[in-house]
Amino acid sequence: MRIAIQDVTPETDYAEIIGWVHEIRDLGGLAFFIVRDRTGLIQVTIPKKKAPEAVVEAAKEVSRESVVRVAGTVKAIEKAPGGRELVPEELEIVSLAASPLPLDVAEKVSAEMDTRIDSRFLDVRKPRVGAIFFIRSVAVRAINEFLFSRGFINITTPKVVAAATEGGTELFPIAYFEKEAFLNQSPQLYKQMMMAAGCEKVFEIGPIFRAEEHNTVRHLNEATSLDVEVSFADHNDVMQLLEDLIIAVYRRVTEDCADQLATLGVDLTVPATPFPRISYAEAIEIANRTVPEKISFGDDLGTAAEKAIGEYIGQHYFIVDWPTAIKPYYAMPYPENPELSKAFDMMHPRMELSSGAQRIHQHDLLVEQIRAKGLSPESFEFYLKTFEYGMPPHAGWGLGVERLIMTMLNLPNIREAVLFPRDRHRLTP
Repeated sequence: MRIAIQDVTPETDYAEIIGWVHEIRDLGGLAFFIVRDRTGLIQVTIPKKKAPEAVVEAAKEVSRESVVRVAGTVKAIEKAPGGRELVPEELEIVSLAASPLPLDVAEKVSAEMDTRIDSRFLDVRKPRVGAIFFIRSVAVRAINEFLFSRGFINITTPKVVAAATEGGTELFPIAYFEKEAFLNQSPQLYKQMMMAAGCEKVFEIGPIFRAEEHNTVRHLNEATSLDVEVSFADHNDVMQLLEDLIIAVYRRVTEDCADQLATLGVDLTVPATPFPRISYAEAIEIANRTVPEKISFGDDLGTAAEKAIGEYIGQHYFIVDWPTAIKPYYAMPYPENPELSKAFDMMHPRMELSSGAQRIHQHDLLVEQIRAKGLSPESFEFYLKTFEYGMPPHAGWGLGVERLIMTMLNLPNIREAVLFPRDRHRLTP
């Protein structure tokens, strides 16, 4: 019976493995294969004069990245990966790989990002790339477990919608029978509607779509968002929840992904708490000390400003008390100072990870804010209706999963953190 490569130890007498041929070396009387599955690497050593003839013949035919089944005795050898080697009594080519390969899985020859994504199925075979997606899986599991432990309900909301979440033109229109429809920018409206439904604590991990013509290492047009909404809570409550979640995810990854972090060369530490909180006005002041183009109150914070502030703070932090004018219509203004809102961004020193706020729960104020943004309340009738029948106070946020993984692992490009990226130039594979 096949066993995982990681379970083959120097103490194992006999083993049968199935995996991909990672490397091949032929030294005349000896042939060496490195065979890989998702758990690790093992050296297969074939002494040609002693090995069964069928093994020697199969070894002549095999190519890199072919799938092979190998069965034989295990010997301790210090210089081999994992301190052991497999000497085959059987060698079967299960699936022969074509040659040459579109890219080098052993990474002795580097490949550009576009080449890697064109053959993503091969790219993910690389131990380094596979480690990223193992860590992503552990992080998403940690998110789920954390939120379930806090009493949250997991929901699924529509991705085909009739109206923009926040207005604007950054939408992907789609053909939907006789109607106009779009791919959803965010589950925001629907998760707020679940507050009116009495669910109190909800979350969703799902795709969001933004038709923004970016071409950067930090933007995608299809991304994965973790969205949370909580009844009877304000912005401070959900900021604390977000901070606790980030700590829980980092802690789980450090505990469960030691081998993968080592493969990536990442020395991951759990962020220090509490995360500092600075006001939007303070953020502008910090940025204006170094950025060449000065920022005025009411401007959004661009990449240069975020970098300057991040270098100054040096850890995860919150920017709070944003101008109401530049935040979405559903962000709650301060009653005593309506020019400012109970909105926040949670930042990594490299970039924004999350945006949230206490939401407006009063119907008339929400209509007023929609109109103030130049939008039509009639376009949001299905959403506004829920605010007429007992909408509780509530707050929430959205967190970009790819950005979380990108910053956690110090990846240079957000496309490293998603299997099949969608940007303005790429629709396949």
